[in-house]
Amino acid sequence: MKTNILKHSVRKTSLALLTSAAFVIPMLSWGAENCDNPNNDFDGLYCLTKVYLQADKELNNSYNKLSKQLNKKQKSTLKRGQLAWIRERDDRCSYHDDENGFFVNMGCATRTTTSRVNFLNERVRECNAGSCRDSRLGE
Repeated sequence: MKTNILKHSVRKTSLALLTSAAFVIPMLSWGAENCDNPNNDFDGLYCLTKVYLQADKELNNSYNKLSKQLNKKQKSTLKRGQLAWIRERDDRCSYHDDENGFFVNMGCATRTTTSRVNFLNERVRECNAGSCRDSRLGE
């Protein structure tokens, strides 16, 4: 009998918590969704991160689109160029020290990534026009 009462109480409590969360969580995240006027630095970071993640998604799509048009040697050149670009982006837009931890300038990362997306899309257009320039793939 006590077991049934306990199960019933747990079920009711769980349902109450889930119902409360359904109303509270959207209210808490509103500030983060209001990117025109973020409430605080964490909301601002959330907004910047969303934009960066979209730019990174576009980067991956552009890289894959270009890669599909290249032969093995060209793909190797493109990969070397992409790895060099990643190192350059990381050096320019982030740093790490033992005392303060890791810092990423999301604005810098987004601008740098968007610039790289444009660069890769230019290479895609060149290849679509029948004039892939191998010399540009390693940049």
